[in-house]
Amino acid sequence: MIKFIKDMYFKYKEIINYLIVGGLTTVVSLAIYYGCTLTFLNPDNPVQLQLANILSWIGAVTFAYFTNRKFVFESKNANMLGEAISFFVARIGTLLMDMGIMFVFVTCLHFNDKIMKLVVQVVVTVANYIFSKLFVFKKEKPAEISEAEMSTESE
Repeated sequence: MIKFIKDMYFKYKEIINYLIVGGLTTVVSLAIYYGCTLTFLNPDNPVQLQLANILSWIGAVTFAYFTNRKFVFESKNANMLGEAISFFVARIGTLLMDMGIMFVFVTCLHFNDKIMKLVVQVVVTVANYIFSKLFVFKKEKPAEISEAEMSTESE
C-alpha cells in the first residue's frame, strides 16, 4: 500500500504539490482577508471590501510565487525577477476575476462575503495553475540536435 501511495505521489507530484501549496496559499489569503474585515475594514463598504481583497491578494501571491517556484514547478530559471514579474502579471488576471465575482455576488446580489470568498478561491486556484503551467513556469524543451550537428560532434 505504501508503495502504491508513493508511486501515485511521484506520478502526480506536480498536481499534488500544487494542491498543497494552493491550499496553503488559500489559508494565507483567507487569513489576511478575514483579518482585515474582522478588524479594520468593513466588507459592507464596496471600497473597503475590495481593499481587503487586494491586501489578501498581495500576501497570497507573494507566498504562492516562492512556494510554487520551489515545491511545485521546481524552477531553475536564473531570471528570477522576470519569472516573478510574469507570475504577478498572470495573477493580475485572476485578481480581476476575483474582484469581479466578489463585486457581483457580494455588492450587487448581497451574498455572504465570507462564503463567496471561499467559492472564489476555488475558481482562482484552478485558473492560477493553468496560467502558471502554461505561461510562467513552462519547461524549456531540450534543443533537438540535427543530423549535421551529430556528425560534426562525432568527428
